[in-house]
Amino acid sequence: MEHIDFSLVDWSRAQFALTAMYHWLFVPLTLGLSFIVAIMESLYVKTGNEEWKRITKFWMTLFGINFAIGVATGIILEFEFGTNWSNYSWFVGDIFGAPLAIEGIMAFFLESTFIAVMFFGWNKVSKKFHLLSSWLVAIGSNLSALWILVANGWMQFPAGMQFNPDTARNEMIDFWSVLFSPVAINKFLHTVTSGYVLSAIFVIGVSAWYLLKKKEINLAKRSMVVAATFGLISSIYLISTGDGSAKAVAKYQPMKLAAMEGLYYGSDHAPLIAVGALKNCEDTLQVHRQSFIFEVPIYGALSYLAFGNFDEFVPGIHDLVHGNPEHGIISYQEKIEKGKIAIDALAEYKTLKKIGDTQNAAIALKTFEDNFQYFGYGYYFGRDPHELIPPVRMSFYAFHIMVGLGTYFVLFFILILFFTLKKQVVDKKWLLRLAVWTIPLAYVASEAGWIVAEVGRQPWVIQDLLPSIAAVSQIDSSSVMITFFLFLAIFTTLLIAEIRIMLSQIKKGPESSPSKQ
Repeated sequence: MEHIDFSLVDWSRAQFALTAMYHWLFVPLTLGLSFIVAIMESLYVKTGNEEWKRITKFWMTLFGINFAIGVATGIILEFEFGTNWSNYSWFVGDIFGAPLAIEGIMAFFLESTFIAVMFFGWNKVSKKFHLLSSWLVAIGSNLSALWILVANGWMQFPAGMQFNPDTARNEMIDFWSVLFSPVAINKFLHTVTSGYVLSAIFVIGVSAWYLLKKKEINLAKRSMVVAATFGLISSIYLISTGDGSAKAVAKYQPMKLAAMEGLYYGSDHAPLIAVGALKNCEDTLQVHRQSFIFEVPIYGALSYLAFGNFDEFVPGIHDLVHGNPEHGIISYQEKIEKGKIAIDALAEYKTLKKIGDTQNAAIALKTFEDNFQYFGYGYYFGRDPHELIPPVRMSFYAFHIMVGLGTYFVLFFILILFFTLKKQVVDKKWLLRLAVWTIPLAYVASEAGWIVAEVGRQPWVIQDLLPSIAAVSQIDSSSVMITFFLFLAIFTTLLIAEIRIMLSQIKKGPESSPSKQ
């Protein structure tokens, strides 16, 4: 096998992770705040109360600031597929490009067209048309997320495709299988709902700050009711979509599930770790039986979460790496050997076809097709199979931080809604301060979710078919390293700019009230 520049692989992964995580600081607020704004404007159109218009325009301004900076980071992210991951871009063929093309042509066009009406159409178009524009911006923003997450879902579970051995590219044979794959659907629903939760917390936190400062009392109370209701519904649905995502992970990415739970040895009645601290096991790429310093297990809960049955066997890291014949699990070493057979058969097929030996070429093609499902493992031939274990500690802690904070958010929304409707929220200073400090926790939970999704499936760029060591562009690692720090400086500057502009706008507050509060 050709020499692998691990420095190039690591810096390419780091650069993409940096861009993605900065981009995701802006996206969730866009997804949720667009709907909250549309809901508030609907209340304005329904009631005719000018105060709702004032509230709508205030939150719309914050939405616009966030939207503009989010677009800038997203464009860079898409360019990196071509610059840093050209082998990946070739291998995926039209499957990855098609959803992104639809996102650009349909979804982004929809939101970019009507966002102009949304911001500049006040008093220039009818109330109902302006309201329609606001809803179309919200729908367009979320449609953009749909197509991007469909593409990402295909990487996690490649469906609706066929590999063309002549071009060494994947070709889409069933668009609807790509769009409606269980992984893509669950990923979309869970991801956008997490954005709704974050946005609701953002609105509540800013409103709480106004109440603490005894400013904009009417705006803060009304915004809290809308955001808390929206957030509570979203957070409950988020738990449901999380359950669906966990079942999809258990079925299609069992190693990710094992890493999320720090499950080294599989078992029936497998426990879900409510709270725990892992030993530093994976640094040596070895599997240890005693993996926790301490743990609070809920026995049978992981089996139920994964398969809907408390007694179902859940494979652990050891079972997946070394195999478990009793449960029909073949070892990674066997998969590596089958993958190597597929890689060699593909090369042989192309050689034989080129010289016109169609009979033997057909035999080589059949061998390739029989082993194609393990194609990606072949790149690890002659290497330690433990290299296929993702970073367990990072996956475990990210997952538990996400789940723990998600549970807290449900209780948080209930408290806010209860005291707001009881007209007691102004007097609950502790709750208002908690609301302000919950804003950064929402971002932590959101980023943790992406860490689980992406780090948990390493080293795969496309699950089982293409590892990161085979997906990178053949460029000088120093150029990637330099651009990493350039992007770090640019994105940090953008983030600081957004925070400063947001804080300035929040301190300034909405335009003057049409009537005395």
